[in-house]
Amino acid sequence: MNVDLTRLQAWLSAGEDEHLEFKEARNRYDFEELVKYCVALANEGGGTMILGVTDRRPRHVVGSHAFTDLERTKAGLIERLRLRVDVAVLQHPNGRVIVFSVPSFPTVSIQYHGAYWMRRRRPDPDDPPDLLKRILMRLADFGGNLPSGRSWPTSILRPSATPAMWQRKSGNKALEALPVAQLLADAELVVRGGVTYAALVLFDTHQALGRYLGQAEVIFEYRSSDVTGPAAQREEYRQGFFLFQDEIWHKINLRNDKQHFQYGLSR
Repeated sequence: MNVDLTRLQAWLSAGEDEHLEFKEARNRYDFEELVKYCVALANEGGGTMILGVTDRRPRHVVGSHAFTDLERTKAGLIERLRLRVDVAVLQHPNGRVIVFSVPSFPTVSIQYHGAYWMRRRRPDPDDPPDLLKRILMRLADFGGNLPSGRSWPTSILRPSATPAMWQRKSGNKALEALPVAQLLADAELVVRGGVTYAALVLFDTHQALGRYLGQAEVIFEYRSSDVTGPAAQREEYRQGFFLFQDEIWHKINLRNDKQHFQYGLSR
């Protein structure tokens, strides 16, 4: 999502609902509270949390000094939620504004500290008996369901590695002559004329994953020690896994040192 001052002004004029939250957080904001709100927004299908803005209307920017180390904050959210939360900072004339863009839960609602947090509150015993059941039933079948019920043409996929990989695994040279669309259908990655979540995760583009499955991302980091701070190397991959698996394995294998062991006269 593109975040700028124009977009911020639209948020300020909008009504706060289950997808939008404002907090002043002038000096600081508790990280645990941030995590809970991110969980709640994800369980409501995604949303936005904005720090540095009054939560009562008419809203205005007051500026926030919270979370000065945003990289550390983002890393902490990924560690707690296993969900990528995008963070943007806007320099408004009245002060610094922090915008957290939270995607929807990945396949099933998220719990934190034993609770399935929802917008503004924690579920309690007075909730309808079927509420938790409805939450837990929000499960996506990666092998069968279509993202958001959409029926997509297979042309949006980039399965360039499929025929070679499949042939190498099976030893069937006839696969070279099959169209990619047929290969995907045979692998049950295309059903009812649409692309499944599995196909999205394995073969799709950066843009499609960012829009429909934002948590489908692999982050590679290398550190030579346990000391905190920026990694010596960091790479982010948000595209079909088969499109970067060779590259990420190469990065890992570069640091697989070969060490010789001497036993008597043998090495």
